[in-house]
Amino acid sequence: MAKPKSGAKKPTPAAKAGAKPTAKKDNAARLDLIRNASKKVATAATKVVKAVAEGAKGKVAAAKKAVAEKVEKAPASAKKAAGKAAPPAPPAKAGKAAPAAKAAAPAPAAAGKKGAGKAGGKAPSAVPAGPPVEKPRPRATKLPPVGEPLTKREMEQLLTAGEGRGVMGEGSLKGRLILSGEMPHLVVVGRDKRELTFLLQGPDQEVLPAYVDHKVSVSGLIKKTTNHSGVVEVRKYSAKKPEVEEVAPPPSDSEPKLRYLSPGEVSMAIAAGMGAGIKGFASIRGNLEMMGEDFVLVVSNGGTRQQVSFAIEGKAAVKSLRKHVGQTLQVTGVVDKTSGWGGRITAETVEPRPSEARSVSRDEMELVHIEGEVPTSVDVKLNHGLTVRLQEQPGATWAIEPTLAKRVGLREANFEPGPNGSPATREFFFTPRNPGSFEVEFFLAKAFTPGVVERSFKINVTVKP
Repeated sequence: MAKPKSGAKKPTPAAKAGAKPTAKKDNAARLDLIRNASKKVATAATKVVKAVAEGAKGKVAAAKKAVAEKVEKAPASAKKAAGKAAPPAPPAKAGKAAPAAKAAAPAPAAAGKKGAGKAGGKAPSAVPAGPPVEKPRPRATKLPPVGEPLTKREMEQLLTAGEGRGVMGEGSLKGRLILSGEMPHLVVVGRDKRELTFLLQGPDQEVLPAYVDHKVSVSGLIKKTTNHSGVVEVRKYSAKKPEVEEVAPPPSDSEPKLRYLSPGEVSMAIAAGMGAGIKGFASIRGNLEMMGEDFVLVVSNGGTRQQVSFAIEGKAAVKSLRKHVGQTLQVTGVVDKTSGWGGRITAETVEPRPSEARSVSRDEMELVHIEGEVPTSVDVKLNHGLTVRLQEQPGATWAIEPTLAKRVGLREANFEPGPNGSPATREFFFTPRNPGSFEVEFFLAKAFTPGVVERSFKINVTVKP
């Protein structure tokens, strides 16, 4: 048998000739199965991601079940191809399976691209952020079991600032309730007047903030966590509304304080035209007179328009003054000088003093006497006497000018109460020392305001040597 030539083609068996078209058809079918499987996986993964984003556990479970059913229904060759194209992944990691399916399929459908893209790198940003996690507060809804009661020594350590850390036991505390960080705290005044703060816990923790600034008493398990604070597991509590303290108004600056008057202030109080507004405790001396039913103490310049007098007040001192009218008294009490011409004195003690001896004796004197308001002219011898008697009225007194009183020689201005309730009279006693003619004017003026005059009259006095 002859050998074929080297350049001749070898005959191809019929089986081999038809193998290539058959293999191409198998490959095309395999690729179609891969594409269909990748589309199904991508669609299922998209559903899983959406279910996760919405936070619905039921949808996630349904999506997992759908993926399992579709994979089971696929032909065995598709399962094998899908297994070769992409390794099996759990449903939670479906986002990673989508890119793998996209790489295996050269031209997936538009829906597959969109699902794979969402399931890919953009999946974490699509998941919305959950609500912010609140920091747990130290709220206790259940009380711990009852512990050992605190001893006296442990209670002292508990209430001492700077020590007692770690002391724990059953006891009670009293203090003022405050809010710190929206939590009720009890401020307790411990030893040495130093404050300690205790956090109140327990089922009543929600109710206690309603008693802010109240006096609260709590009992329960007390734990001193630091040297200056601690925690109370409240088993019982009682709150008392704070008492509103009535604050007395501050004393007015315009009201002078009661004090002892100095000797200088006493001199100003009895001087004419000075010391208005002086008020204080003092002792003054003067002649007792009456003005209607009121008692008046004349302390200086009696009978002139610069007379200084004080109305005597006080029931204890006024009871027995009538028998001392016209005498000298020492009155001790609160002196209030309302004007330059006097005021009032609230007497505490009244002591009679011997009357001063008359400076001029009326014996062996030629006296000229005038009774009543009679304008007239009189002649008086030098160094002899002139008396003028005038009837007074309640609230007013007779007086002359002080400068004229010096020129004419006024010695006395004596008050004489009327017998049996009759009006009182005032006697003016003059002893002229200088010769000449003088016009003497008498004024019926208000006792404490001598500038206010009701009426007046004049007499002409001629002093002969």
